[in-house]
Amino acid sequence: MKSLIVNADDFGLTAGVNAGIVQAFRDGILTSTTLMATGRAFDDAVARVRENPEMDVGCHLVLVGGDCVAPADEIPSLAKKNGELPRTLLELVGRLTSGLIPSEDIEREIRAQIERVVSAGITPSHLDSHKHTHAHPIVMEALFRVAREFGIKRVRKPFEETQISAKLPEANGAVTQRFLISVASITAPAFRRGLKAYDLRAPDHFFGVMLTGQLCGSALRRLIEQLPEGTSEIMCHPGICDAELEKCSTRLKQQRQLELNALVDADVGRAICESGVRLMPYRDLN
Repeated sequence: MKSLIVNADDFGLTAGVNAGIVQAFRDGILTSTTLMATGRAFDDAVARVRENPEMDVGCHLVLVGGDCVAPADEIPSLAKKNGELPRTLLELVGRLTSGLIPSEDIEREIRAQIERVVSAGITPSHLDSHKHTHAHPIVMEALFRVAREFGIKRVRKPFEETQISAKLPEANGAVTQRFLISVASITAPAFRRGLKAYDLRAPDHFFGVMLTGQLCGSALRRLIEQLPEGTSEIMCHPGICDAELEKCSTRLKQQRQLELNALVDADVGRAICESGVRLMPYRDLN
């Protein structure tokens, strides 16, 4: 049996990104999304969930870029006095590895972000993290502990199996992504042990890092045709590229429109049917 979760990251980033995610859910193969409690369009995203209550929504935990949700003076090792989180993944990982950020501060921020989502009337089905920061052992352990507090049972497995995705021509230039995947894989055994210790669930397979920004219709179709047995997650970043998105610091702009087009592509929908793949939301992961 081949089951597939298609999850859109960055829900709440901008109103255009939100609109694109809802369109991909209504008209395409998108099954789930993760909401940024730190997003500038958080309220807009919440309103769209109320209009589409059948949407499967989790939390996209942000420890890099933007401002914190917890009071800055309660997480002094993680955020500056003005509330600014580390600007880059490299900065965060360097400070974590050097012991400059205790796990308690990571927990407080993760907890505050989940609480904001819950307070908006959304029951998160799953957790993942911006820039896959929960591949780091300190963030991973903090996420596991807070997930147990909230009774959240499903988390993203942030380790891509490149045997399939690396063969696609769209992944030819993904040198940085290959490096990050290789580094992250070091902590995969700890992740598996953590799932068991905290009674959590994750999909068997994860794809999307290699194709970030290059997930066109043909690439998505070929990836679906080669999915392995078990449950897979494909991460994506659909959205409408408008003036608001152009002002954002994200490197994914027109690429979000490319991914949106792929998710609503009729040929991709046919590939799902012809490959015998069952679409499912994260909440159905058992």
